[in-house]
Amino acid sequence: MDARGMEDSEWDELQRNLLATIPVYDRINRFATLGQVSRWRRIVRDLLPSGRVLEIGCGPGSFAEDVSGHDLVCLDPIPEMLISAEERVNSARSSRGDPPAEFIEGTAEDLPFEDNSFDAVCSLFSFRDWFDKKAGLEESLRVLRPGAPLIIVDPSKMNRIHGFLGVLLMKVWVGTYARIICGEKEHPWKWLTKTYKEFGTTRDYVKMIGDCGFEDVKARVIFPGMATIWSARSPSE
Repeated sequence: MDARGMEDSEWDELQRNLLATIPVYDRINRFATLGQVSRWRRIVRDLLPSGRVLEIGCGPGSFAEDVSGHDLVCLDPIPEMLISAEERVNSARSSRGDPPAEFIEGTAEDLPFEDNSFDAVCSLFSFRDWFDKKAGLEESLRVLRPGAPLIIVDPSKMNRIHGFLGVLLMKVWVGTYARIICGEKEHPWKWLTKTYKEFGTTRDYVKMIGDCGFEDVKARVIFPGMATIWSARSPSE
């Protein structure tokens, strides 16, 4: 793997490990982020404009569950993730009077949508797992309407030292907890530590997003320094 993407064999192994996270995803994620993940998701929800929103890599629906007042489309490459998410998300939406969200199997690199069909694209804690990040960003730009935002959240790596500390946190803090919760030494978070280790820095992706054609690219490291929010807009007409 590298800052841009991964090999076919790595992608296949990643999908197997992500599938194994479904039963304990939220529990371990809350622990890993010191309980901050709910606040980070709320920040992203507050940034979403009205209209049609695409979440790339929806996982088990942890973010989408609380997205209200939008025409929501959730995309993920793992069918079991979509099954888990659909029940959870649409149950919550029904209780609020929101129309059902749409759930589609697919990848960031080959979005099954028409050009200029979304008012926002977001990705929370899945960007580092994209097979080809540059291709996924180009596809995101294609499906966004002029001037529409892209919002990405993923673990921070401001520099090598910060990244090294992050790897230690993932291996020791999160790894120990995940081993206890999963009840096995070879738990799936070992692979997610690997994807973090190979993830680029905040600046790497500011540059990549800009190189793909987005405008007004910004990055904000959010407290307590464990995640970055990247934001950008498709060019206005």
